[in-house]
Amino acid sequence: MGIWDRIKGQAGAQFLDVLQWLDNTNDTVVWRFPIHDQAITDQSKVIVREGQAAVFVAEGQLSEVFGPGTYTLDTANQPITSFFRTIAYALENPYKGDVLFVSTRQFTANGWGTQNPFMMRDAEFGPVRVRAFGTFSFRVTDPATFIRQIVGTDGRFTTDEITGQLKKRVVAAFTAAVAQAKVPVLDLAAHYTDLGDKIAAQMNPGFQSEYGLTLTDFTIGNISLPPEVEQALDTRSRMGILGDLNAYTRLQAADALQAAASNPGVGGAGVGLGMGVGVGGMMSQMLGQATAAPGTFNPQTGMGGAPTPPPVPGSAVYHYNGPTGQAQLSAAQIAARVQGDPDADHLVWAAGWPSWKSWKDVPEVAGQLPPPVAAPPPAPATTYLYHGAEGQQELSLAAVVAAVRAAPEGGHHVWRPGWPAWKPAAEVPEIAARLGVEPPPMPGSDGPPPPPSA
Repeated sequence: MGIWDRIKGQAGAQFLDVLQWLDNTNDTVVWRFPIHDQAITDQSKVIVREGQAAVFVAEGQLSEVFGPGTYTLDTANQPITSFFRTIAYALENPYKGDVLFVSTRQFTANGWGTQNPFMMRDAEFGPVRVRAFGTFSFRVTDPATFIRQIVGTDGRFTTDEITGQLKKRVVAAFTAAVAQAKVPVLDLAAHYTDLGDKIAAQMNPGFQSEYGLTLTDFTIGNISLPPEVEQALDTRSRMGILGDLNAYTRLQAADALQAAASNPGVGGAGVGLGMGVGVGGMMSQMLGQATAAPGTFNPQTGMGGAPTPPPVPGSAVYHYNGPTGQAQLSAAQIAARVQGDPDADHLVWAAGWPSWKSWKDVPEVAGQLPPPVAAPPPAPATTYLYHGAEGQQELSLAAVVAAVRAAPEGGHHVWRPGWPAWKPAAEVPEIAARLGVEPPPMPGSDGPPPPPSA
């Protein structure tokens, strides 16, 4: 090919004025600007946006890394000069170089998890198997190292190509950190944040030197135990709440008895009969022991705590059902419970009664309680026969005062039974007191007077 053919080929190339990367993806880490069949001049511009870096590669060697900003490809700039050094070799390919854009923003929400449970030694439970999962975030902090060690000649490098390796590293670091921390299994949830920060600090030196990356966040979502271990812990917690193994055994027997009795099938009836015959004595013995043992299940109250004393010898005994359960109590004991919670339902039954009765319908119980205090009747309202501009009507004290205040110059007369005659409203002591007028003394008399003339 002659020199003029090479010049014509170069002249037909498309000249690039601006080199930039507008990334519309969420997973691209490195992108090579396409320069094939395009010519870069020494007046072309490279625009590097925030969250990006531009890496120049000249003749296969990394030339320079540029941070955010706008750069003119001026040959007076030494890195640019080395990038365009091949201009003297051949006019058909004047620039043998690449421009790689690197995203330096954080890539978040990358999941990690232990594929298989790992062993850890707990001081309370011994060796246990645990699983864990969470998320981590990373960003490119050394574009040159990242391209040399990870990207190579890849024209478009995504997070999927690196997160697999990173997950293996973070899982290995997590298991080592949990083993070294020696935190009890039951306290791990309170140390999620501390463990995450510790793991990130331990891993960053290796990530930066080997990959050019920085682990910006490491979050532990959950650390779980195998199902059988969690079930054992639930049983242990339930026993701890009960506080007594014997009480737990009695509770289990009572639950089984109730479940069998509530089964309407033939099998349930047979089981219920067997439970009633075979287990009745055992339940009575256990419940009797619970009554004698302070702080355990009490059949008389249906609750834990000190047992209720038995009825006084010689007194009538009733079957009682109330907020604390069923029990056999005397009338005085039932009355004491009614006084302690008067708003609750207290039912009583005795042999020969067709059904349960309210304590109010049992004279022996109701007679133990004091009668309710009667509320005083409301005070009678004071009314007057009023005569004024609107005619004659019966009004209260407040209504008469309001009528006088509404028309002070008008004629306002009132009368009540026992008065000898109608009186000006302002002369009645009760009305005058409200109006602020001191009335004269009122003589007493009987018989209703005639109404005053208008």
